[in-house]
Amino acid sequence: MIKPAEFIHPEDAAALRQLESIPGFPALVKKVLALGFEKLKYGFNMATAIRLSPTQLPHLYNHLPPICEKLGIEEPEFYLQMDPVPNAWTFGDTKIFITITSGLVEVLDDEELDAVIAHECGHILCRHVLYHSIAQYILAGADTLGILGSLTVPVQYAILYWSRKSELSCDRCASITTSPDAVARVMARLAGGPKSITENLNMQEWAGQADQYDHIKNDGLWNKTLQLAITLGQSHPFSAVRVREILKWGQSQQYVSLMQNLNAEASGKRCPECSLPVSTDWAYCKNCGTKL
Repeated sequence: MIKPAEFIHPEDAAALRQLESIPGFPALVKKVLALGFEKLKYGFNMATAIRLSPTQLPHLYNHLPPICEKLGIEEPEFYLQMDPVPNAWTFGDTKIFITITSGLVEVLDDEELDAVIAHECGHILCRHVLYHSIAQYILAGADTLGILGSLTVPVQYAILYWSRKSELSCDRCASITTSPDAVARVMARLAGGPKSITENLNMQEWAGQADQYDHIKNDGLWNKTLQLAITLGQSHPFSAVRVREILKWGQSQQYVSLMQNLNAEASGKRCPECSLPVSTDWAYCKNCGTKL
């Protein structure tokens, strides 16, 4: 089973600690949950979207169970919504559900769709969903929060900052389930269009745009201020930044070791000396060095 600690992005973990340390944040969370928005959103989704199941559009539903099994999470409810804009989201606290749009299904192939669903399941595995839902409540309007509404401006920015970092963790989760290349291809489809247009995109060159963006962002106080103003209201990192991050992580020792361990567990074989899982292509146990 995959554990969040094995792949969580360090900036995600740091941003979450900062968010939870904001004075009044726990009270705000309790207040928002008490307003009943979760049931409102759940009911609206149930009434307007199509719930996928083994007997309802199984060619789409069947993407979900293997991913949940690999991640070791309980299966959320799964919905399809008619919307030409490619999108997916996870929502809820006591009743978690994933929704994908028709536009997303049309623009992605099966592996890319797996990557998106695994990304959304990553939010569940990493326990992001409650705070993501709280963010939607707060961003929808502070007027229903009474006196706590005055707290929402700094909290909005703190939640959005954390939200951007949390997406990097879930890109990693998706790359474990599929591959870093599949995650990068999803970004290409969402940023540039369908496979017929973006199939031959040079990913490394595109990732390099993130480096160029960093130069622009850090070119003096005024440019920093302008870019900060643009970024503050974003819930997701920019696409080029996400591609750079996931391709870089795909080359890291952390990713290589994690995939080796997962493949070893999947093989069902164990070292005769230390009894830990080993992969079928290992000549020696990477845990104790015993020849296999």
